[in-house]
Amino acid sequence: MQYEAPLIYFSAHLETILPALFRKIKNVDYTRERINTPDDDFLDLDWVQNNSNQLVVISHGLEGSSTRPYIKGMARAFSTQGYDVLAWNFRGCSDQINKQLRFYHSGATDDLHHVITHALAKGYKKVYLIGFSLGGNLTLKYVGERGTNILSQVKMAVAFSVPLDLYTSCVKISEASNFVYSRRFLNNLKAKIISKAAVMPGVLETEKLKNIKTLKDFDDNYTAPLHGFKDAIHYYNTCSSINFLDDISIPTLIVNAKNDPFLSRECYPEDRLREHKYVLFETPERGGHVGFTEFNKEGLYWSEKRALNFIEG
Repeated sequence: MQYEAPLIYFSAHLETILPALFRKIKNVDYTRERINTPDDDFLDLDWVQNNSNQLVVISHGLEGSSTRPYIKGMARAFSTQGYDVLAWNFRGCSDQINKQLRFYHSGATDDLHHVITHALAKGYKKVYLIGFSLGGNLTLKYVGERGTNILSQVKMAVAFSVPLDLYTSCVKISEASNFVYSRRFLNNLKAKIISKAAVMPGVLETEKLKNIKTLKDFDDNYTAPLHGFKDAIHYYNTCSSINFLDDISIPTLIVNAKNDPFLSRECYPEDRLREHKYVLFETPERGGHVGFTEFNKEGLYWSEKRALNFIEG
């Protein structure tokens, strides 16, 4: 199932930016559920329910949420086919600051597991996991670290535009050609620190923010220490999903476009995965980062059709 980019997309940046800015998804009406976490925090879950016994759990990317077009597009694609869909928001990503002195990060599989077990209590027989970008890394890490002990109801996983190697991808996104993206991410992350510091005075200091110029700086000063890592490198090494791929034991599709402006060459381990029993690794020539635009009467992007094809096939 090959992807061909529309002719209007003559660069990877257009493939990445235009869908994020201009795609509008209709007919996705979420029902919000707030659940408590074991550490007295909360997660906001957005449901589309069809009384199915099959559930698709969708994980968003860095500074994303359940309302992003790529999430709602995937939710619509599967709900139209009769699946129940759960698009969950990472801590602090649902327009309300979370309660604990932690945020989300690329390896926070404890929250993903909590979401899945909460959903299974509703009686689902089959669960499929789909993740984008950071959410793709989270999904693959979860599936790999669980290995053969993964919950029996979790049947398949799909991940798009995945920074399999977090450190080299962090370096890549900090290149001058990606300045617009990295600045936007940094500004959003800094704003969250300021917001949390306002509700936790004297606990979280903001003075360091003025010296933070890159995402690695942010991870060194906030992500790593707040989540139990020594520094950014320790965080990247511990949470990179590339270190968990060998232990995946359920059918899994990974799709990384070759022209993805966010991904380093280490995110294309084609030789390593070629003989993997469970992982299918695809590298379309085009697609950008979480792009894969396709114009058709169904309103489906190629990524949505590919995920449906993989899971239903």
